[in-house]
Amino acid sequence: MLAIIGGTGLYQIQGLETIETLQPDTPFGPPSAPIVKAVYRNTELLFLPRHGDNHDRLPHEINYPANIFALKKQGATRIISVSATGSLQENIHPGDIVLPSQYFDWTRGRRQSSFFGNGLSAHISTAEPVCAGLIRWIADHAGKMNLTLHSGKTYACVEGPRLGTKAESYFLRLAGCDLVGMTNVPEAFLAKEAQICYAAICIITDYDCWKEDPSHHASLASVLALYSRTIESVQDLLRSLMASEPPPADCTCRTSLKDAVITPDDQVPASLKDILAILRT
Repeated sequence: MLAIIGGTGLYQIQGLETIETLQPDTPFGPPSAPIVKAVYRNTELLFLPRHGDNHDRLPHEINYPANIFALKKQGATRIISVSATGSLQENIHPGDIVLPSQYFDWTRGRRQSSFFGNGLSAHISTAEPVCAGLIRWIADHAGKMNLTLHSGKTYACVEGPRLGTKAESYFLRLAGCDLVGMTNVPEAFLAKEAQICYAAICIITDYDCWKEDPSHHASLASVLALYSRTIESVQDLLRSLMASEPPPADCTCRTSLKDAVITPDDQVPASLKDILAILRT
């Protein structure tokens, strides 16, 4: 089942017919908001607004493990997330859409980044953190809609909630990053731990603050203004995806735990056995 995680400004998707509004609890606490189970042209899907229904959670306050675990428990095998991001490259313009293939984690370990620990050990590979099949699927639909799209890019995730300094922006450029945001990490890595195919649709809203001209620097007003103009195109893209046949969920994303769990099954703490069973489905 496809799940969509909505970012800033995307708190609902027009055209969905709600089947049920779920208020799940998880071993990691409640998710950001109730999960909407819906149908679009006979296709069932799940929708979750990452920041809450009223955008009352800052990026570092989001319960990422609860969000991903709740979606997994409801049957999600694929996740498409939507995010507002800043560009770190001249040729990636505000209003463009980027499908990142790599992540640079600059949150510096302040967020709960794994389902594992407390007696259950595992180390997944994140060399390829996103699903190539989902990326091709999204890119194909975006191309048919003549959307300006970039793929194969690196997303730097920063802690926030403040916007970055010029020194930080320069550093991320030197590190080879192409865009900067606050929410895709640890979301993408948790999806990998949950054996869910993951891809992000990133809307470029600004040039962060690396340009000399201060009129190009990110501000909340400019971010929201451009994002609101672009989000309709992204909603159209999501509806196009929901109306089509997704790629088979038979890639390595769906077996990421196969050789990653170190703790023998008979040594897994009883309180964690159900968690591991759900992650393995």
